[in-house]
Amino acid sequence: MKIGITGATGQLGRLVVQKLKEKTNANNLTALVRTPEKAVDMNIASRVFDYNKPETLAESLKGIDYLLLISSNEVGQRKRQHESVIKAAQQAGVKWIIYTSLLHADTSSLNLAAEHVATEQALAKSGITFTLLRNGWYTENYTASVPSAVKAGALVGSAGNGKISSAARADYAEAAAIVLTTPNNEGKTYELSGDESFTLTDLAAEISRQTGKTIPYNDLSEDKYAAVLMGAGLPTPLAKALASWDVSASKGDLYDDSHVLSKLIGHATTPLSVVVKKALNA
Repeated sequence: MKIGITGATGQLGRLVVQKLKEKTNANNLTALVRTPEKAVDMNIASRVFDYNKPETLAESLKGIDYLLLISSNEVGQRKRQHESVIKAAQQAGVKWIIYTSLLHADTSSLNLAAEHVATEQALAKSGITFTLLRNGWYTENYTASVPSAVKAGALVGSAGNGKISSAARADYAEAAAIVLTTPNNEGKTYELSGDESFTLTDLAAEISRQTGKTIPYNDLSEDKYAAVLMGAGLPTPLAKALASWDVSASKGDLYDDSHVLSKLIGHATTPLSVVVKKALNA
């Protein structure tokens, strides 16, 4: 079976390819990427695949049996882009699409959810067999701010006491590779999240423990947190989005205690302490 991976040179995509190479022959894999030159180091076949050039996609999908559709990173453009991929997959005869959606997409208050739900609906109408990997938050989404929190002497956010059931990117990548290479996963929806749930106060305590410094968590209003992020140089739309996602976390949208992910991969998800340590040593 030929497996195509969209966004294969992205942070998640590279990890998926790495995990797939442990489970199937590299000759079965094709990186579907905007810039094939960036995929050379992965030592698998690659094809040009640009979500914004829909007329070229079907040709690039020829011969692909299974397609891992890693959601686009262009928030606001995803619905259009994903629908183009699904239409091309129909034309190319793709047999199965595995899509990286969002945890509890159909009930989530996250503003990211609508585009994921629209993609899920497009898949349901496509006639192609599909599987949904509803990924929770990546722990790295939060630990990316660890160095700046240490420098500033405090972690800031607007998530209140919301519990976050995140997992490392590598955990989600392993799940995708397992689903793609083991039988009887067609037609399923997996709600994937980390075994361990933490608040941002817990994250600040872990940073404090590992650095030997007192790093408190300062909870801000959504507007104030967005202003802090803009002051740090983030573009206004991104700053506002990050602040709104924290507010959604405060409502429980990033919490899940089903342990589906660890059951699927056959071991516990990566602990928060491990990802924090990696961020501190980066």
